[in-house]
Amino acid sequence: MRKFLFVFLFLVVGLSYLFEVDKLIIRNLSFLNDIKLAYIEKVINISSNVSKYFDQVNTIEQLREENKELKQYKALYLRTQEKFDSLNEYLTSNESISTKTNLQQTRVLSYIGFNDFTKVWVDYEKEDDSILGLITEDYAAGILLTENQRTVALLNGNKKASYAVFIGPNKVPGIVTSSDDGKDLSIKFIPFWSDIKVGDEVVTSGMDNIFYEGLKVGKITEITKEPQMKVARLKPYANVLKKKYFYVYKENKPIKIEEKKKENETTNK
Repeated sequence: MRKFLFVFLFLVVGLSYLFEVDKLIIRNLSFLNDIKLAYIEKVINISSNVSKYFDQVNTIEQLREENKELKQYKALYLRTQEKFDSLNEYLTSNESISTKTNLQQTRVLSYIGFNDFTKVWVDYEKEDDSILGLITEDYAAGILLTENQRTVALLNGNKKASYAVFIGPNKVPGIVTSSDDGKDLSIKFIPFWSDIKVGDEVVTSGMDNIFYEGLKVGKITEITKEPQMKVARLKPYANVLKKKYFYVYKENKPIKIEEKKKENETTNK
């Protein structure tokens, strides 16, 4: 019985191929072919999407690595830009005051205390305990003095940074110091009878031997009267807290006749 069934199936298959029955089925049942094509297309689309997904993952990972590298380059660029800006500031300042004598460049090293940004260490080597003037871009910036055998810069706004000034065209005298709120400067000891007004320009007077006369400081923004004097609020020109380079002004002291004779004798030997 089994042999008969096997022979029967073999004959059916053989006759089907002989009379092209399979082609006839395909022609009459075309929807089966459409299903097959749709299945193949679906498989191809899925494979393509999977491939795109893995390509995107690889691309994202590559972009992350490139982003890390670009961040490092950006940090390096910003540090270089800061150094360039400081150097450019120094060169610009040097051009503007190159005609003046007795100036020596100095660089800010660090803050002395993090609670006071107006007091900094500088790399200038002082030879005595004198008070010297600090300049930036043709503006008065503060004073220089010695503290604990090291050179300290007290910038404008520091309560101990004071120097003599002239106010307005009449050269009214006064002393610059920090304002009470620390935001601007204040000019004290202005004679009560003096004629000053808001908008007057303030320059160094040179009367204290810290600066030479005529160095710009700022402009008057407010004037108040006290029993014995006037007090003026001053908006300074220099933004000293952002500076890394300054110039130190040291006045040449006149040489005594005896010292001059000794110098000539030494030269002639």
